[in-house]
Amino acid sequence: MSDAYAAAGVDTAAGERAVELMRASVARTMRPEVVGGFGGFAGLFDASALHGYTRPLLATSTDGVGTKVAIAQAMDLHHTIGRDLVAMVVDDLVVCGAEPLFMTDYIACGSVVPERIADIVTGIAEGCALAGCALLGGETAEHPGLLAPDEYDVAGAGTGVVEAAEVLGPERVAAGDVLIGMASSGLHSNGYSLARKVLLADAGWELTRRIDELGRTLGEELLEPTRIYARDCLALHEALGTDLHALSHITGGGIAANVARVLPADRIAELDRSTWAPHAVFELIGRSGGLTVADLEGTFNMGLGMVAVVAADAADDALSLLAERSVPATVVGAVRRREPGEDGDAAAKGGGGGAARLVNSYR
Repeated sequence: MSDAYAAAGVDTAAGERAVELMRASVARTMRPEVVGGFGGFAGLFDASALHGYTRPLLATSTDGVGTKVAIAQAMDLHHTIGRDLVAMVVDDLVVCGAEPLFMTDYIACGSVVPERIADIVTGIAEGCALAGCALLGGETAEHPGLLAPDEYDVAGAGTGVVEAAEVLGPERVAAGDVLIGMASSGLHSNGYSLARKVLLADAGWELTRRIDELGRTLGEELLEPTRIYARDCLALHEALGTDLHALSHITGGGIAANVARVLPADRIAELDRSTWAPHAVFELIGRSGGLTVADLEGTFNMGLGMVAVVAADAADDALSLLAERSVPATVVGAVRRREPGEDGDAAAKGGGGGAARLVNSYR
């Protein structure tokens, strides 16, 4: 290690120690298509494995976990944030029907603490195993002077593949289709800037505070890992075939904005709030911050992490399959023709798309 580099605050030896600590976790995510060992400059994936496709389309997605990392850092618990990262990436891939193949990660930190970096990567590896994809490579960068010693941020990118004829999306959606909502595990990884402002900054609550209505401490609730739906959605795709029309990953912007983006311009989805009950944490944030339902719905998933748009006569089969896979799900609404000038609750995230609105009151 260069003495000059160490004097500048960069410990390359600690970085190598972190690599050794994460090696076994990464190895458990390997798929048979992965070529070469761990630690190279680039990861290799054998694309000849796609020879069975008629017209394979590669899908790619990248994301982070936002300010949820601040909760992990405050609690000094770093083994779950990686699962959040994987969920945010692979569940964006799967909405077009793509099977996640591999991921890479990037961790920027103020100071490399090998055990902390290993905990983060172990969580990423666990998430990849749940999603069925390989953790093909990554990078840890030490940024002294830019980040405080205990600060870090994580980001990741994933690649998947889907047969061109089987791509899910708006062109498949028809009036009369049914919406199936899959339960979230909590806040997932969106809206933490608002949640932290309301509960920590404004209310002054400690992360160690036990909240009776949550049945655990505030910190435990806020660190609940994001549910990973990738394999469940792929199972739906395989079982339902052309009766699965679209999937919407409910992330930043809430339910209406994300559902609208997977609908054609001439369709509107109506979701009935009375068909599901949001987690207690959403009501807690709303009450503590004096927020309206619109405020909450424009920020949080409100209890739905993924929404499937299916043909009406396939709804029962979809619900049965999800129940077999231990994914709580229910019919939450339907799609109909959109009248000229009819608006939803929010513009489709990303522009374009159709419209969606939520009706009635929560259960």
